[in-house]
Amino acid sequence: MFPDVDGNAFKRAMSHVEVSVANTAKTMNDLFREKDVTALELATRSLPSDDSSLQWSPLGSGRTRSPAQELDRLFDKFVLRYDRTKTAPRGDEEVWKSFSRALERRQVLSKLKQKEIVSDVDRVTFRHAWKNSQWHCLEPLSFDFTEGERIHKKAVQCAGQMLALAGAPERFKVYLLVGEPKREGLQSHYHRALRILETIPVASEIVAESQAESLAERIASDVLSHEADENLGRA
Repeated sequence: MFPDVDGNAFKRAMSHVEVSVANTAKTMNDLFREKDVTALELATRSLPSDDSSLQWSPLGSGRTRSPAQELDRLFDKFVLRYDRTKTAPRGDEEVWKSFSRALERRQVLSKLKQKEIVSDVDRVTFRHAWKNSQWHCLEPLSFDFTEGERIHKKAVQCAGQMLALAGAPERFKVYLLVGEPKREGLQSHYHRALRILETIPVASEIVAESQAESLAERIASDVLSHEADENLGRA
């Protein structure tokens, strides 16, 4: 955005601000005893108003039912969204590995196949599925982001995609294999995402990574039992 900026000078200015904020924080308890002290007054003690390019914005206010959650949301919006390199999120494939290893140990991973579910308005291809009385489709979903807004957006996107399959003529069930965020402070966003997934209007089940072994056991039992019934029918 500013290709001609003096990087070293900017870093020195930011270091000065950081030291000033730290010094102000040491006297925070005394400052809060003052009558009607505002956030802007605290800020100007760290960085006084002058004619430099570093200026505080006007003081704003608002209401929230959960100050802690709102602080996390604002921190995500104004800080972490610009800091992509510190925590690389895991993708869907990384979450799938947690489940595929459990399935492979039970020798059923190779028995899963690709399945396309088609409705009047959309079609979705599931890479891992099996069938007994209906199709069972596995869909890995990683919510391991550094921003709460991206967690919410992905849950809404998935719910919308499943909504579009609600009128599919084939019977099917979707297992949403979810990976939770690793960064602290995003659990409220994650649980909100799970509540969104619970509204999906098709047969579905949410399975956390910690439940990979128990799900793999259920799938193995189901697949092998179905194969035994088919072999008995052919006999």
